[in-house]
Amino acid sequence: MAAELHVELVAADRSVWSGEATLVVARTTSGDIGVMPGHQPLLGVLESGPVTIRTSDGGTVVAAVHGGFISFADDKLSLLAEIVELSDEIDVQRAERALERAKSDADASAERRADVRLRAVAAR
Repeated sequence: MAAELHVELVAADRSVWSGEATLVVARTTSGDIGVMPGHQPLLGVLESGPVTIRTSDGGTVVAAVHGGFISFADDKLSLLAEIVELSDEIDVQRAERALERAKSDADASAERRADVRLRAVAAR
């Protein structure tokens, strides 16, 4: 049996995904990080970006994560974010419209959120 880590992906308003995984890739303020079973303990700040979870059954879960924290110890990984959207929950046309609106309004924060949503959909 392959080594696993337990993952909890939590938004401020809900538990988004929980399960066993073999690899999680996320963007932190220090750069992109991949966490596998047996990784050194970790505490970091999440940047807005896609999070990719390779599940133990061979599947992939991709989410757009907007800010928060990542912690890992004893093969338990917690991703606690302000906003989390699973890629299959994202309305691509709505995200594209939001990106165009943010660009025309010169709203860098909204543009970044829309871009992360679209990158999460592209990665699924």
